[in-house]
Amino acid sequence: MRLINCSTKRFEEFFDEEVPEYAILSHTWEGHEISYSEYNNDLWDQTRKMYPEATEKITATIAKASEYGINHVWIDSCCIDKSSSAELSEAINSMYLWYKKAEVCFVYLSDFYCFSQYARPRSQGSWSEPLFEAVALRRCRWFTRGWTLQELLAPSNVHFFDRQWMCFGTKRSISLELSAITEIPGPALEGKVAEHTYSVAARMSWAAHRVTTRGEDIAYCLFGLFGVNLPLLYGEGATRAFLRLQEAIIQRTNDLTIFAWQHAEATVPELSREACSILAQSPRNFEDSGDIVCNDLTDNPEYSVTNKGIKFNNWNFERDGDDPDTFEVPLSCRRKWYTETGSLHITLERLKDSVWYRSKNETFQSHKLFLKPLHRRGSTAALWYFYIMT
Repeated sequence: MRLINCSTKRFEEFFDEEVPEYAILSHTWEGHEISYSEYNNDLWDQTRKMYPEATEKITATIAKASEYGINHVWIDSCCIDKSSSAELSEAINSMYLWYKKAEVCFVYLSDFYCFSQYARPRSQGSWSEPLFEAVALRRCRWFTRGWTLQELLAPSNVHFFDRQWMCFGTKRSISLELSAITEIPGPALEGKVAEHTYSVAARMSWAAHRVTTRGEDIAYCLFGLFGVNLPLLYGEGATRAFLRLQEAIIQRTNDLTIFAWQHAEATVPELSREACSILAQSPRNFEDSGDIVCNDLTDNPEYSVTNKGIKFNNWNFERDGDDPDTFEVPLSCRRKWYTETGSLHITLERLKDSVWYRSKNETFQSHKLFLKPLHRRGSTAALWYFYIMT
């Protein structure tokens, strides 16, 4: 891990247990950002003159870390040599852990200004944290970016700064405002409940409205949230990258909520009984899945990704009406507010023999996930194994 020494302003590299305490920066890239090569040379004074705003972000981060008594900082723009594909891949696969292990994370919001002049004194005589407008905070670009999701969740100690580097709150002190903006439950933000205890569908929904500059990054930025490590293949496209992510998640868990998604509104005119992959095309498909919780995962069937599709072993499901080739398949999950016993379901249609596909016209209804409790009716089927097209 390459860090900047706050005293010498020079890079230092550390490995594993040797890594000292460090502060880490979370920000949005705007205009020109100082790269590794630009920082790691003897022309720093010239670079500062050419890009004053970009260099100010680095110097301010170093200054804040020193105020906190921390002598090292990590900044993604300059601490990664992006000319090395191997180093970039290692950094992206390690980034969640790096943010998690940071002593403190500084979130710098360059498009936000808090009203520090209206700070109110506490009863003890000291001053409270600066006031700010929650509506203005909601408009910050930082909340729309894919990479900042893990930068919000991973570190336990997060301090928020406005464009003048005024600290106006921590992740705990403004958790209500952050939860309202991000739709992430407060317990997850406050560290009271670990992220992995939430269903796959719920965690995917946290990224549903976030964007990245490069299409593939919408999948790559979620590696840490789901505990997977994959090679970077820029050029594969956003959809293929997201499919690879889902395949990797399936190898780690049998959480069936990974199939609890809906089609985007753009596909509505094309809805028909044509073949549809059981896997989602992007996190956007999970936008209405934030309140889905798992039942007992031990009751879920074994399934895996193969070159023929997703193979399920010994999964009981029910015939949908009188159609012998259409079945309702339980996902062993429910809406959090749904108190009755039962399971949400999707509909599968038979292609041939043991090969099935997901019905394309069963998942969209007035912007709501068309997953309903499975009520027992008709005959059941228990296949030893079958494949669903991906």
